[in-house]
Amino acid sequence: MQKILKERVMKLFDLKGKTALVTGGGRGIGRTIALALAEAGADVALISRTKEELEQVCREIKQFSCKSFYQQMDIRDTDTMANFVDWLVKEQGSIDILVNAAGLNVRKSFLELSESDWDYVMDVNLKSVMRSSQVVIPYMREQRQGVIINIASLTSQIGLTNMAAYCASKGGVSQLTKAMAVEFAHEGIRINAIGPGYIRTKLTEAVFQDEKRMQWILSRIPMGRTGEESDLKGVSLFLASEASNYITGQTIYVDGGWLSS
Repeated sequence: MQKILKERVMKLFDLKGKTALVTGGGRGIGRTIALALAEAGADVALISRTKEELEQVCREIKQFSCKSFYQQMDIRDTDTMANFVDWLVKEQGSIDILVNAAGLNVRKSFLELSESDWDYVMDVNLKSVMRSSQVVIPYMREQRQGVIINIASLTSQIGLTNMAAYCASKGGVSQLTKAMAVEFAHEGIRINAIGPGYIRTKLTEAVFQDEKRMQWILSRIPMGRTGEESDLKGVSLFLASEASNYITGQTIYVDGGWLSS
């Protein structure tokens, strides 16, 4: 009985035969999610600006006996994105999972924030979610199924000093997730978001080096620790798999309890 139950549970999270596309897949959260999906059996295509990082992640994916592909590009290049997705679908036969993980931050006080700073953060963090999804959704509509996972943030819900553009962009990601989910639910496409708290990545390394700020951050987290990239593996696999078949339009926060305190 226990063996049968285990097999049923494992089947819920099995991604064999699925093809996933992960933007920002060369490092940080995108890389972690890409590897989690591969470990569950998915073939994974990666998009990022740095060729060396993409090649490294593809080498790591090989240990799971899955196919890997990559396209070196700026996430704002819609034409290259469209061409790569078209090629990927022809190569694989489907595109089942899209993870919009590309992101960045410009840390400046609100009054020092330039219009170009604002546009840059919005383009990469929010507008790229729209662009990538608009490219991929038509293929998912033809399949009558698909999953999109957007990367929101703790700052989708709270404001932080020197992060006005980032907070605004991530608040937008959470709201866009809801709007997209409602629009495409009847076509078998589920769209959710993950809202990481303070996770140690290259993007957040400067914060982790600030001892005073870290003391304040830790004082806000009921679990008493900041997050690791590995803390995002379970929730990403859950949202990508049949285990979450009746969930759409949600942002799941992985923040150690910050928003509950």
